[in-house]
Amino acid sequence: MIMILRPDPIERIAAVFKVHPIAALLGPRQCGKTTLAKMISERESCTYFDLENPVDIRRLSAPMSTLEELSGLVVMDEIQRRPDLFELLRVLVDRPNSPVRFLILGSASPGLVRGVSESLAGRIGFVDLSGFDLQEVGSEKRSFLWIKGGFPRSFLAKDESSSTAWREDFIRTFLERDIPQLGITIPAETLRRFWTMISHYHGQVWNAAHFARSLGTSEKTARRYLDILAGAYMVRVLPPWYENIRKRQVKAPKIYIRDSGILHALLQINTMADLQGHPKLGSSWEGFCLEQLIGHLRTRDVYFWATHAGAELDLLVTVAGKRYGFEFKYADAPGANRSMRIAIEDLRLEQLWVIYPGQHEYDIDENISVIPIDLIPSLSIFQK
Repeated sequence: MIMILRPDPIERIAAVFKVHPIAALLGPRQCGKTTLAKMISERESCTYFDLENPVDIRRLSAPMSTLEELSGLVVMDEIQRRPDLFELLRVLVDRPNSPVRFLILGSASPGLVRGVSESLAGRIGFVDLSGFDLQEVGSEKRSFLWIKGGFPRSFLAKDESSSTAWREDFIRTFLERDIPQLGITIPAETLRRFWTMISHYHGQVWNAAHFARSLGTSEKTARRYLDILAGAYMVRVLPPWYENIRKRQVKAPKIYIRDSGILHALLQINTMADLQGHPKLGSSWEGFCLEQLIGHLRTRDVYFWATHAGAELDLLVTVAGKRYGFEFKYADAPGANRSMRIAIEDLRLEQLWVIYPGQHEYDIDENISVIPIDLIPSLSIFQK
């Protein structure tokens, strides 16, 4: 299989280790965390534990005795399978002149794995990893990345049918094996139905009552299902921004399938031709751009904004105390509209960028510019 270099997350892990003795590399299963950890381990002496490997599980049958003798870098893969280790890691790194650093890999957020934040507060830094992004694969592979998604085995599959088959198997394995391993007892078919419903509402405002009625359950249960998929990095729940501007604003989040390839598998979109003729084309582009953009941000404070009168902004971010807005348009030559001007005025935006699939950058109004998706990394707000 082709090896695609991923220098940015490696740099972020190195930055965490300058501050904390423990770095957590978090992201969905099969997104490349293990490969990345092995790249790091090749650079220095390292002890590796795979907590899904029976041999390594036996090695940790007496974890204190095993780990207290180690020094250097220790990698612990799929740490969410052993939440009892978090308290032990705290003891080990709190030793005077502790000779060990831990890189822990997990496919569930701290919200799903109890004890991470509480046990390791002040000792751990987090690095989020998704699948491949456009900067890693190159702009010439943009269509492949969009239709197949960023999971390495899906993106690198030899053809579209192999990629589709991998994603279908991934969805089934995730529902039937991965979710139960987190101690969550929800029938796989129920969760798949809910996940498929989200794909049809991709890019829309969450309506708990509608999902609850469709599932024949309560709003609380529907929200629990959403939290589970979000905590496993399958769904992005984008919170709303609202403030006192004397306008009625939307206060429910928007929901997205995080990986475009998984979205297309759930919608049974197999080729670019299928996507071009699908009613979710614009929403798919919006979600794809959103993930590319968030992947370059060093903050989790990202929002959308909308009023009940119809004004909206796809993404609002704050960098160095200044607000910036983004719109995502699948069009040949997008222009400005009234909603954009309202967003600039009401939210006091420094700049609003419209991300589109073309090749040329141009201004369309004061403080409103159109840029190709390929130029996202070159935006001034991302420069170090």
